[in-house]
Order: sequence, then structure tokens, then C-alpha cells
Amino acid sequence: MTLTLTTISGSPRGWRVLLGLAFKGLNAEINELKLSENEHKAEPFISLNPRGTVPVIESDSVVIRDSMAILAWLDRKFPERPLFGATDQEAAEIWQATMESRQYLRKAAADFLTPVFFGGASMADKGTAKWHPLKTAAEAMQAEMRFLDDKLKDGRNFLAGETPSAADAVSWVEIRLVQRASETKPDLMAELGFAELANTLEYLEAWKQRVFERPGVEATMPGHW
Repeated sequence: MTLTLTTISGSPRGWRVLLGLAFKGLNAEINELKLSENEHKAEPFISLNPRGTVPVIESDSVVIRDSMAILAWLDRKFPERPLFGATDQEAAEIWQATMESRQYLRKAAADFLTPVFFGGASMADKGTAKWHPLKTAAEAMQAEMRFLDDKLKDGRNFLAGETPSAADAVSWVEIRLVQRASETKPDLMAELGFAELANTLEYLEAWKQRVFERPGVEATMPGHW
């Protein structure tokens, strides 16, 4: 069976699926669209997904165009190394952690990282009208990072147990994007408190490294980085 995943390099939702595939030890043909050329809004992709969003996965006659639906389908189709747990209790914990990150962490990351990556946010904004909303968004992101750090303080290796799950696939992407922002705009991120935060969230930092060291995860990193 051939799996074909269409995504955009660095897309958080597409990256979730790449991580899910890695956690399950699955291979897929990757079709990367060019965001700069709006390929996700044009043919032939728009016929595959009229909403013009990524990711989309194809397998035989199956076409799925939502990241969470893809992860759930992968678990049904390939039940080994489950992303959503092997018992009802595991499923409950994983789904809750996954959906919390999908709702709260993703929003905090989008609100903060959009101006950083695409809005030209810089140190020049300090003292201007742009600074307060940027600082507020940074604080909201930091609160979500502390929330994850607290979840990991009980000694678990991953967010919902001892093996990586959908919760880790959804959450790790957002945390790694924050690191990318610190790599590309270190002065701005330090001024907003992220350098200090990275030194205090030891459980989150250790988890981030554990996920990165899982087989296949490094290969999911955006090529343009």
C-alpha cells in the first residue's frame, strides 16, 4: 500500500502527520507544495482538497484532508504502535492531551509566531504600538509551555505515557517552532523572555530532545531550515 502525503514544508498540521508516521514507523511519499507560489490554492491540489489546506493523505481510494482525521485513520489502518493508546484509559488521556494542545497550544503559537515569522516583528517594535500585543501573545505562549512542563513533572517520558502518541505529535511541532524563532531572531525572543524560559522548563526541554531522538523524527524537519 502506498501512502502519499501532500503538505507544505514547515506547516504545523502537516508536520503533525509526518511525526505520526515516524512514531508508527511508516513510510509515505511526500509531495511538498510551494507556499510562495500558492500551489495549495491552485490545480491540481484544489481538486484534491477544495478548501486549499494541507495536509492531505491518499491511499488507494481513500483521501483524507485533516491532520487529526489522518492520525486517527492511520491508527485504524496500521494498529501497531498506536498513537491513541491501546486501552480505553490510555485513549482518554491521549485524546484529552491531544485536543487541549490542538486548541490552546496551537492558538497561542499561531497568535505569537505569525507576527514573528510573517509579520516582520523585530526589536524595532519595542516602544511602539506593535509591542504590547506581541508581548501579550508571547506571554500566552509561555503559559502553554509551562502547562506542558507541569504535565511532564511526574516523570513520564512523553505527554501521555511512556511511548510517543498523537499528543506528542501535535505538541512537539509548536514547541519546535518556538525554538526556530529563537534560532532566527535570538535578540527578539530573548527580550520577550524565551531565553530565560528555556533554562527553567527543564522537563519540557528534556521531552523535546527525547522526541527528536525517536527514529525518523529528524527526517521530518523542514528542508528549508
